[in-house]
Amino acid sequence: MRSNKSDQSGGRSRSAVRQSLRGLVLLFAMVVGMVPWTGAAQAHGTIINPASRAYQCWKTWGNQHTNPAMQQQDPMCWRAFQANPDTMWNWMSALRDGLGGQYQARTPDGQLCSNALSRNDTLNQPGAWKTTTVGSSFTVQMYDQASHGADYFRVYVTKQGFNPTTQRVGWGNLDLITTTGRYAPAQNISFNVSVSGRSGNHVLFVIWKASHMDQAYMWCSDINIA
Repeated sequence: MRSNKSDQSGGRSRSAVRQSLRGLVLLFAMVVGMVPWTGAAQAHGTIINPASRAYQCWKTWGNQHTNPAMQQQDPMCWRAFQANPDTMWNWMSALRDGLGGQYQARTPDGQLCSNALSRNDTLNQPGAWKTTTVGSSFTVQMYDQASHGADYFRVYVTKQGFNPTTQRVGWGNLDLITTTGRYAPAQNISFNVSVSGRSGNHVLFVIWKASHMDQAYMWCSDINIA
């Protein structure tokens, strides 16, 4: 009889454990269901043509960033990868929150290409960045993986005589050439710009004010105006 009672007690204990486990699994599922999925919100975008500095490095060297030839063929990207590979791996996340449109006041000279993010400071360094050849009028293309849309883009280009191989970009080096209107959410956005009156190597500087919240993105693209 004692053995039989023991078996019954053990059975009740196992049943209670199973019920407790089922309860925990259900609770966990409910908690997970209440947590918002943030994957899309963490993915953003950049100017892909003419390619921003980080995007150009990632596109050209992402699959071979340890290739020794990179040091001679693309020394600026080489330095950037050596300093912080995350600058290139996260080419679509160069953003700051809550600037309230105070871009110049809150972005010091010499830090425009990194959007004043210290982790991306190599993007501010002057040097022989690879350029995209453009005409006096061309189309700027942005890729936005999360389709945030835009309140506007502000597009600047460096003044004639600016030397991107020896100078960091400051506000005084730039001319505002256009401010666009709003764009509906889409992964691919493009707009036309004119840089007439300039020739040779320049930096195209673009600010993207995303529509989903007060997020500002800033990028430098190196161009050769032919």
